[in-house]
Order: sequence, then C-alpha cells, then structure tokens
Amino acid sequence: MDSFRKPRPDASRVLSFEVFSEVNNGEAYANLILPRALSDSSLDQRDRSFVTELVYGALRMQGRHDWILQQVSDRPWNEVDAGIVNVARLGVHQLFEMRVPTHAAVSATVELARKVLGESRATYVNALLRKVSAKTLEEWLSPLEEIEDSVARLAVRYSHPEWIVSAYFDLLREYDEVALALAANNVPAVPTLVSWPGRSTQQDLVALGGAATTYSSYGASSPGMPGELDLVRTRYAGVQDEGSQLVADVFSKAASQQDDWLDLCAGPGGKAALVSSIAMASHKQFFANEISASRANLVEQVIAQGEVWVGDGRKIGEHNQEFGAVIADVPCTGIGALRRRPEVRWRRKASDLAGLSQLQSELLDSAIGVTKPGGVIAYATCSPHMAETKVQVTSALKRHSNIRQISVAPYLPTNLSGATVGESMQLWTHRHGTDAMFLALFERIS
Repeated sequence: MDSFRKPRPDASRVLSFEVFSEVNNGEAYANLILPRALSDSSLDQRDRSFVTELVYGALRMQGRHDWILQQVSDRPWNEVDAGIVNVARLGVHQLFEMRVPTHAAVSATVELARKVLGESRATYVNALLRKVSAKTLEEWLSPLEEIEDSVARLAVRYSHPEWIVSAYFDLLREYDEVALALAANNVPAVPTLVSWPGRSTQQDLVALGGAATTYSSYGASSPGMPGELDLVRTRYAGVQDEGSQLVADVFSKAASQQDDWLDLCAGPGGKAALVSSIAMASHKQFFANEISASRANLVEQVIAQGEVWVGDGRKIGEHNQEFGAVIADVPCTGIGALRRRPEVRWRRKASDLAGLSQLQSELLDSAIGVTKPGGVIAYATCSPHMAETKVQVTSALKRHSNIRQISVAPYLPTNLSGATVGESMQLWTHRHGTDAMFLALFERIS
C-alpha cells in the first residue's frame, strides 16, 4: 500500500461508515438518521441506494460477519478497535451480500479505512479482508454443520442473537420454520402505504402504481419513495406495515359498538392516524395518549380528529374518564419488526424482558381500569416473544376477574390463515409478509 498517496475513498462508503458507526456506537436508529444523512448529501440516487443497502444490510448481518472475521483476526474480535470492526463489517458485507466485485470490495474498503482510521489500522483491515476474500461464503459457513446446538448454528447462519433464536423455537417448534422466520427478518421490507378513511382510499394508493395489500383493506405497496408522494406529504395517507394496519382494523371492528375510543400508547401516530380516521368515519369520539411530548406532537399532526394527552399511560385514570374501547399497543422488544429495525436485534437483550414485561402489565392494568363495563380492551405488541404475548394474556386474566378474553377470529380477514394462537392473533413475517404483530382482545364484564 502506498502510504504517501492521499486516501481517496468514495463519498458513499464514507457516509455509510459514519451512519453505521453512529448506530452501532452512538445508540442512534438507522431509520431516523439515514434518511436525514442522505437528504443532506449530494449523492445521486444510485449512490443513495448503495448506501441504504450497505448500511441496513451490514447492520442485519454483522453477527455473521463478526463470526467470520473472528476466525481471521489475530486477537479476540471483541477486543478489536470499534472503528476497525465497523469498517471490516462493511467490507465483508460487500464481499458476500452485495454485487460488488471482490477486488473492488477490498480496495474501496481499505481506502475508506485509510481515510477514517489511518494507515496502520488500514493495513490491518487490508489483511483481514484479503484473508476473508480467499474463501467463498459457502466455504466459510460449511463448518456450521458440525455445530450440534441448533440455536447456536442458526444464530450464526441467519445473524441473530441466540436468545431471539431460542424464543422463536419456543413458539414455532420446528427447525425448518424457525429458519424461515429468521431468514425473513433479513429481507428488507418494501414500504407499505396506508389510506386513512375520509382522507384517502386504498384505490387512491393503487392508482399511484402500488399493489393492494393482501389482507388489509387500507394498504398498498409504495411505488416509490413514500415521502415524495403528494398523498403522504399532505397527510392524506401514511406509511404503515400491513400487520399494524390489521391491528388497527381488528380493534376498530371489535370496538364498533362503542362510542368512545382511546389509544393509550399512541406515539408516533401511525396506528392512531388509522384508528382515528375509522372512528371519525363511524362517528366515534377518539382520544390518544402519549408519554413523550415530541411524539404526542407527531400524533396531533396525523390524527383525523380527537384529543391528544401527554402523560404516563399507567396514570390514565387521573383523567377521571372511561372509554368504551381502549387499545394498548405497548412498548416491547420489537423483535417482530427486525427486517425494518435492523439494529434492534443487537441492541435488545434478554435481560430487557423483565422491565418491559412489568411495564406492559401495568399499562394493560391501566387500560382495563378505564374501560367501561361491556367495553373492549386490545393488547398489542410488535413482538412474538412468549413473555410479551401469551404470558401477558394469561397473567392479566388471573389478575382481573372482571375481564374475559374474546376471540379475534370473527374480526380477521377471511383470507388470513395461520394467524391465530388460541384466541389471539399472531402474525409472522415468513407466513404473512407482515411484521410479527400480536393482538389479544378482552371484554370488561363488570
């Protein structure tokens, strides 16, 4: 390597490194900072697409990339400088997951390293990537078949923490289906648009060039960048996964005989926008609550009508008001939306479950407490984890003798199969093409 030549990394890889590092080391969220970084850049559309694929893809697959890099590193990989780790991950992703020629993946990544890390560290990156590129991905992964532990083997192959793989085994039981579920998390989600009744229709979205969603009567795939569509920019329609649309739809149908609806955990507003629109179209009163003032402001910008409160959902009773229907889409691990939030799989830990489970229980208790006798309570998460779903339902029924679970089945689309567990709805990405949303319905009987 000519250490006297000034490094000339391309701008797209520099931006990729900056965003990737901020997510991995600065606790930022890729879906928030990447669009902003791209907007502020002078990159053309082709380079923006490259950055998007590289950042999101490397975040998803970095567990497997690390497993490979550990084998060529002369020191424990968890002791290597964070800058080297991040540059090397980006390099390995180009080698094995993108349409970048081997020599270009190595040389361009080394140029990036020279710029952002310095000559000596770039030399180390060069050595790592040349060793990695000496084998195909299939050759690197072939030793996995010798690992007897199915959880450990799938964790490496599909780049997930073992605790998530184990949780999927608890729910799906079959090795092949767990593999399908993990693989589905590594396929980027196509943006899905949602129409808001009274403001737009599914037909309006289809007319733009999108394909109607399979199960939701409100959605369509996005024909381009959602933020560039007039319907989205003018807040006549939004962007929302089909699974979340189904949660809002099922709740609204179950609550159709009730006059006043509350969204207990409404931020940032996607679900509230759809539920409030349905409520307005059917002459219901709508209320929303959100603990974060900034997120509550986002809710106010997208709901069709109604009142937005800022406060802790666990203290909603302080408003001295009861509702015919309450939906609690509670904070959760988010492991049902890993294709959309790639960093979550590495940021969340199994140890987070205890605190989240306690919060979920308290929010559900609060929702039950402000529901009128005869009213409906919906409990939803974007996680399929048993502790956040089935266990919460069972525990709530034990704590509250004044509720009973009611089946979601009458409210589901007729073409939706394989989506129920007992009386609850459980969607799966590999089965339904949606986020793995969970929904349970209860009736307050006294």
